Amino acid sequence: MNASETASFDELVEFSTKKFYHIFKRYSTICSCAPGRVNLIGEHTDYNNGFVLPMALPLVTVIVGQKNNTSMCHIITTCPFVDDPKEIKFPLPNEENGATLKPEKPTWANYLKGVIANFKGDLVGFDAVISTTVPVGGGLSSSAALEVASYCFLEALSNQTSSVGLIDKALACQKAEHDFLGMPCGIMDQFISFMGKKDHALLLDCRSLNYELIKVTDPEITILITNTNVRHKLAESQYSNRKRQCEKASEIIGKDSLRDVTLEDLKNQREILGEEIYKRALHVVGEIQRTVDAAAELKKENHSKVGSLMTESHISLRDNYEVSCPELDTVVNAALEVDGVYGSRMTGGGFGGCTVTLLKTSAVTRVIENIKMKYANPTFYVCRPGDGAKVIMAENELMDM
Repeated sequence: MNASETASFDELVEFSTKKFYHIFKRYSTICSCAPGRVNLIGEHTDYNNGFVLPMALPLVTVIVGQKNNTSMCHIITTCPFVDDPKEIKFPLPNEENGATLKPEKPTWANYLKGVIANFKGDLVGFDAVISTTVPVGGGLSSSAALEVASYCFLEALSNQTSSVGLIDKALACQKAEHDFLGMPCGIMDQFISFMGKKDHALLLDCRSLNYELIKVTDPEITILITNTNVRHKLAESQYSNRKRQCEKASEIIGKDSLRDVTLEDLKNQREILGEEIYKRALHVVGEIQRTVDAAAELKKENHSKVGSLMTESHISLRDNYEVSCPELDTVVNAALEVDGVYGSRMTGGGFGGCTVTLLKTSAVTRVIENIKMKYANPTFYVCRPGDGAKVIMAENELMDM
């Protein structure tokens, strides 16, 4: 599959709305939408209180549905244009029925259950259909897209004008993933899914949660995402292991997090840290600085320097953090061989998933062709920064059901 075969937003909404009607025999009234994201630079820095530089994608998750006047939730998830729904029903927790929400199969439903458990508002029973164009397991945060779309759906469903700010909503979605998936993720993914803005990247300080939008409007510049379509099984366990190693490094050096550690601190404590933990910390400390530098250069539209920092990031992720894999390295190297490429790196947790490449728009076709020559099964997404989450009313009168 290539980018041209990915459903557009309008197609995804139409598909989901029709699916809801055919299953539930009534019109949906609400459609919530939340994007995936690609992180330009700043990998594995978010849970170390560092900086990240993501952008929201035009790849999205949508949820369409309406109230069902019961205490039950009835949800069907389906891939776009594939008639293969997966279904779950469960009661909302309340004092009368004594129901509780707990993680169980299927896994995808735990993201929504976690959001329901952490939702800051009134809950009502509902029927819903979930669809997405965000590749699952690709490192583009399909999980956060589902969490944020779920939060927006619940809010619209209860018809509340929320006093809860976007940052608190993002934190609630992050807690959902901690509690119901056991994934100790940082705040970046949920934050950018709420806060993204078209034609902007976002520099986020993951400690203070202060952020700055940075314009990315030059038509001669393109972001190319390449999905390797592999996901190695050790990804989740190694994510947790890396987080523990970073915490251990901070503890040995005597700092609250690696955000406060300098390269000099690392060198002074290298023998005590041991080589493996030293390398993990070296990546994070260096990556925090690379991210700050890349944001400054992006403001100046110094794309050559931004690209160089992205490539340095990949080398560090490969050699110091050791979360790359042969498939990612092959795709990155193939991209870097082509004139007009500024930089390329793996993006996401690692051990498979996607790469992100900053390049001249005129070089996109040549890069895609070269990657196809070097790697057997890629999927390409030619992207510009998109908007964050939103809610729209399903335009049922325009749909030919």
